[in-house]
Amino acid sequence: MGESERPVVYTVTSARSSTTDNQAERMRRYLTMMGIRVGCFALLFVTSGWMRWVCVVGAVALPYFAVVIANAVRPPQQGRVEPVTPPLDRTRQLGQ
Repeated sequence: MGESERPVVYTVTSARSSTTDNQAERMRRYLTMMGIRVGCFALLFVTSGWMRWVCVVGAVALPYFAVVIANAVRPPQQGRVEPVTPPLDRTRQLGQ
């Protein structure tokens, strides 16, 4: 089989991510922000002055931003299928 007769093999490694992966990523971001909010609540009891006010603002504002960011779905990216030329494997040729 010559070089021009070799079959074209396609790769799909550049396919877009699944909906499940997208949802898991959004959930991870939400839970991270809620964890920071819990930390703000805990720091309310051990801080004073301007740091306490920063914790109050964080504890009040973070839920809004966490929900907005968690609901922000990325637009689906179109996957690409690219041809890949397989390496010549002389050990698997028929007729020799």
